[in-house]
Amino acid sequence: MEVIETIVIQSTEVEEKETVVSSADTDKTKAEFIWTLQATWHLVNTRLEMDHAFDQPVCKKKKLWETVAEKVNTKLRESEVIDVTVKAYECDLKWRNMLATYRKNCERAKRLGASSVHWEFFKAMHEILGKSREEIEAQRRAKLSGTRVGKAMVSKRFTPILPNPPTTAAPCNARPPQDVLQLYMELQERKMNMWAQQKALEERKIDAINNLAQAISSLAQKNVSKDGL
Repeated sequence: MEVIETIVIQSTEVEEKETVVSSADTDKTKAEFIWTLQATWHLVNTRLEMDHAFDQPVCKKKKLWETVAEKVNTKLRESEVIDVTVKAYECDLKWRNMLATYRKNCERAKRLGASSVHWEFFKAMHEILGKSREEIEAQRRAKLSGTRVGKAMVSKRFTPILPNPPTTAAPCNARPPQDVLQLYMELQERKMNMWAQQKALEERKIDAINNLAQAISSLAQKNVSKDGL
């Protein structure tokens, strides 16, 4: 049984001793970012606002995540959260984890209904990420329908780009090349050799079976003759 000893130190001794914290420990605590509920909401709202930028076929994700980190840090400072700085890669990693959770909840909603999902970020993320490409394009066209740009897009006539006609392949020679014929003859010769070897092996098996039968019959005759004597 272990005995825990309690050591009582006088207050004067404690006051005389100084607590020494290394710079490495302070850097480590500053480097670690803890995702609170408030910081997570700032990340979700910022990332969803920039979803169109992330959805572009040609974009630099690293720059976009740096922008997300800057906006999240700005919102945290406005919320009087100081001495806390989130980095771009931390935002990216946190968002990937949240996407995995969002997809699991989507599957749950399909199987059991939307009322079965109680994740607090699901509704906000599903309003943006749950829309199909057709719905997003329809909303974009609806917004531009009354504008000058939308009218120009509707009235503009596009020239269809026809595919290039397929190039006709060169006619094959009716007579195969000599090397193909030679290869075919070699393959046929190998097949014939293999067939001859297999036939010889079967004949050897038959001879062995016949020899064994003769040996058994001769042994049986000897035993019968011994019994008769």
